[in-house]
Amino acid sequence: MPPCDFTPQKYKTLSYNRVLEIHKQHISPVVTAYFQKPLLLHQGHMEWLFDFEGNRYLDFFSGIVTVSVGHCHPKVNAAAQKQLGCLWHTSSIFFHPPMHEYAEKLSALLPEPLKVIFLTNSGSEANDLAMLMARVYSNNTDIISFRGAYHGCSPYTLGLTNVGSYKMELPSGMGCQATMCPDVFRGPWGGSHCRDSPVQTIRKCNCATDCCQAKDQYIEQFKDTLNTSVAKSIAGFFAEPIQGVNGVVQYPKGFLKEAFELVRERGGVCIADEVQTGFGRLGSHFWGFQTHDVLPDIVTMAKGIGNGFPMAAVVTTPEIAKSLAKRVLHFNTFGGNPMACAIGSAVLEVIKEDRLQENSQEVGTYMLLKFAKLRDEFEIVGDVRGKGLMIGIEMVKDKMSRQPLPREEINQIHEDCKQMGLLIGRGGIFSQTLRIAPSMCITKPEVDFAVEVFHSALIQHMERRAK
Repeated sequence: MPPCDFTPQKYKTLSYNRVLEIHKQHISPVVTAYFQKPLLLHQGHMEWLFDFEGNRYLDFFSGIVTVSVGHCHPKVNAAAQKQLGCLWHTSSIFFHPPMHEYAEKLSALLPEPLKVIFLTNSGSEANDLAMLMARVYSNNTDIISFRGAYHGCSPYTLGLTNVGSYKMELPSGMGCQATMCPDVFRGPWGGSHCRDSPVQTIRKCNCATDCCQAKDQYIEQFKDTLNTSVAKSIAGFFAEPIQGVNGVVQYPKGFLKEAFELVRERGGVCIADEVQTGFGRLGSHFWGFQTHDVLPDIVTMAKGIGNGFPMAAVVTTPEIAKSLAKRVLHFNTFGGNPMACAIGSAVLEVIKEDRLQENSQEVGTYMLLKFAKLRDEFEIVGDVRGKGLMIGIEMVKDKMSRQPLPREEINQIHEDCKQMGLLIGRGGIFSQTLRIAPSMCITKPEVDFAVEVFHSALIQHMERRAK
């Protein structure tokens, strides 16, 4: 394990067993914790986490793609502490400089005409508001999102989220329609030139560099949805530039651009959900939508915006913003509070000063190519994909069938990585994809360690299979 110059404080609070008892009695019974013996974390420092026993872990999932610049980054900590001693909360019925300073900084990072900002507290809230904006502006109801999409878990956004475990028997999110996800690995079409990534699928194709047959096929499916499943005029289309919860799924180059044109022909607006892809994580661009050469009408963002502090935003055009203001008195008690805005400003400064977008590009590409070598070595590693520091490793029974590796086998690989000091995430409809999204301060020696741990976990798995 690479060295770390930080020593955590000694843990002095609840015993592990007492935490389990309280969790069982008083915390939501929905099972979300990773691992057979859930981790009890105590402290964090940059890319490192420490548990109650002082064990150190390399965090390669950053609180579900949320800790953008590092746990307890000194500059972000200092900004939070300074604001904490000055003013916590006012709500938007009063003005305070941190909100206006942050709005100016954020708007400067977005292209015209995306210059009007609504501040909220979470990605679900942001997407709720974006849905309302789309419907108010267009005077239409139907909104399209991809199968496998995750846009939140509120009653409203559950209609946009198309992952089976988030669906229920009761009606929710009315007026939402799912369309085929243009997944070039698991879907019916895809080849060796489709993705905007240093690593392509192992599927072959004969496409020229300026033509993608898979894109054309998936666009036909999108047209079919428009022609059969929604009204002649629609409210909008939501898309993550890269799907996160579904396992870092990338679309064929050019797909979103053509889909946006089709949506606008139907009177709809186009919404880019940058909750996981924004703020330089993809390396080549600050926003994921820029990698597709598109300009959305609405952009939603959360997670990395506050490095773990509850904060989110919706950015749109003056025209769409005014249409909302005419129809509804939108208000959010905690949105744009002084603490969140001071922290958000510090995060933007750290990304720029520490050159974290550039680091995402360099270290992320280095890591993708390293993991791609493991795909060539192991039959159960079906696909390695992603861009910058957002990477998915899809585990399969074999490369020919592309059938998901059984959950219990992936669970053990996941556990083995944790035992060796590496924390990674899970994703995909069948939880078959290992998600890697460390804080953007990660270094190449830490990548080398992570790849070696994963390599060792795969060898252990193959040895168990052989027995």
